[in-house]
Amino acid sequence: MKRFVLYFGLLFISGVILNGCYKDIIAPQPEYPPQAVSFKNDLAPLFKKNCTDVGCHVQGSHVPYMDSIPNTFKNIVTANYVNIVFPKDSKLYQMVYGEMAPYTTNEEKVKIYDWIRNGAKNN
Repeated sequence: MKRFVLYFGLLFISGVILNGCYKDIIAPQPEYPPQAVSFKNDLAPLFKKNCTDVGCHVQGSHVPYMDSIPNTFKNIVTANYVNIVFPKDSKLYQMVYGEMAPYTTNEEKVKIYDWIRNGAKNN
């Protein structure tokens, strides 16, 4: 009986130790080369349709203000909404993939992410 208790105890302790050594492995997200995205031709119409035409990001409402193409670019870039070194740390990226996700399609999110990855140029 002592031998059974000893084996059972060792088995139990081994199970606890092995279970405690569990390491969560997060698979890396596959990165793809960023596609060419024009701010003027691709993103400005997107921001107009999704952000200003519905009355959210206009003067006196939510920042950044996106009421015209030059102001939209200036307000996004100078107010530190983009981080070209670490694109996923950009406020714009986090907003589009976070609380604003229901208002943008996956294709639009990818365009914004690629634009940031390309250096957030005013092109």
